[in-house]
Amino acid sequence: MAIKAVFVDFYGTLVHEDDEIIPIVCERVRSSSNTHCEIKDISKFWWKTFMAAFSSSCGDMFQTQRSLGISSLSETIRNFNSNCVAEDIIQIQFNHWLRPKIFDDTRPFLQSLHGLTTLILSNIDTKDIDEAMRYHAIQVNGVITSEDVKSYKPNPELFQEALRRLNLDPSEVIHIGDSLLSDVRGAQNVGIRAIWLNRFNKTKPEDITPDYICSDLFQVSDVLNNLN
Repeated sequence: MAIKAVFVDFYGTLVHEDDEIIPIVCERVRSSSNTHCEIKDISKFWWKTFMAAFSSSCGDMFQTQRSLGISSLSETIRNFNSNCVAEDIIQIQFNHWLRPKIFDDTRPFLQSLHGLTTLILSNIDTKDIDEAMRYHAIQVNGVITSEDVKSYKPNPELFQEALRRLNLDPSEVIHIGDSLLSDVRGAQNVGIRAIWLNRFNKTKPEDITPDYICSDLFQVSDVLNNLN
């Protein structure tokens, strides 16, 4: 079936993730810690703590990404007996969210959509993605964030709200993203076909099967052209 709309993830898909930033923040924790620790240990603990809060952040319990980042980093700082202040050392990550690097294939890809309705669905806070899109002059038909629906991908609310706004059936859209869990499984759980954008040749686990796998957005364009 031909598609009428394209849903696209933002960080990791159209612009770079903050992978280079995390070790910098963790080094600040390590260098001021009274406990012998390695950056990888700090990063692992921070991620585990963040994901625990992230997974339960929904509805009345919803917290923004910035709030989750600060609270999980504060717990990490305490765990490693560091004297850092989370609100201070996390600013480099927040600054990245506002002005991330853009992938070389992003602009040609967006231009190639030829009038297809395009919505960005992002787990980031609304003000952050609005600023990032202004910075790169990215224009699409709309943006829906986790903050708008008080829920994060892979929960269904972001996808369901996008379908509701466009009055479309899941079979009439396709979702593109770099996260197997948030983007692929999240979309497929509501009946939307999903393209996994595997830019860095990651190994696919056996329990998630994308409808399509592409290594860049040029390949995504080819998939969309074939579908239509």
